[in-house]
Amino acid sequence: MGLRNIKLTISYDGSDYHGWQIQPEKRTIQGILTDAIQNLVGCEVQVFGASRTDAGVSALGQVALVQIDSPIPTENLAKAITHRLPPDIAVTEAVEAPQGFDVISAVKSKLYRYTIFTGTACPVLQIRHCWHLPAPLEIPQKEPKPKKGRFLTGPQKLDLPAMAEAAKMLIGKKDFKSFAAAADNRETSIRTIFRCDVTSDGNWVYVDAEGDGFLYNMVRNIVGTLVEIGRGKWKPEKMQDIIKACDRTAAGPIAPAQGLCLMWIKY
Repeated sequence: MGLRNIKLTISYDGSDYHGWQIQPEKRTIQGILTDAIQNLVGCEVQVFGASRTDAGVSALGQVALVQIDSPIPTENLAKAITHRLPPDIAVTEAVEAPQGFDVISAVKSKLYRYTIFTGTACPVLQIRHCWHLPAPLEIPQKEPKPKKGRFLTGPQKLDLPAMAEAAKMLIGKKDFKSFAAAADNRETSIRTIFRCDVTSDGNWVYVDAEGDGFLYNMVRNIVGTLVEIGRGKWKPEKMQDIIKACDRTAAGPIAPAQGLCLMWIKY
């Protein structure tokens, strides 16, 4: 039949994986997906992903590209590949892409959602996919200072309007170096954020960030900073100073991986 470019949309629970990217002797989404496709088509393939999600991060709309030479109809590929995957990974769509299609550079926008739960009781059925920050029954007179380099812990009372105000300051084309992990060595830290919304539904708080691309750990560092603002450590306008600093130490701590989900990627 000749080689076909197949664009896959993939959903996965990243809780038990060391992220998307293949790593030696580690269980990753890309590695498991590659094995499943090779088992299906009977030859070696390379799977290229649009986003390298971190260990513990999940996705509802990850996108990947693979070239195959197989008689299996494209409309049957999603089901056939999923049948060979563990139950926490599924291919939800498979379509042919034109030759020369670049799964990374062709991206127009991505949406990440970070989920926080502020209820007192631990949400045991959702705890693998949220950051539990229980609001206190009584507002303490003095909160203990979080230890450096650790996630924020203990009762939290979040000022959502303050967080939303600060989140709006992230919108636009800016240098987001203050929110990039030290390990991020990409040529430029300039990205465009189209929207950054903080919304709630009862005890559930959502931070939705849509942009043309994101730096390593960028969304989790943004959320950690917004939570510091929500806790009252900083005023919303502090966000402007953090952006201008272009220094990771100016921003807040990184939020835990399990609250983050890649919702979709648009081309």
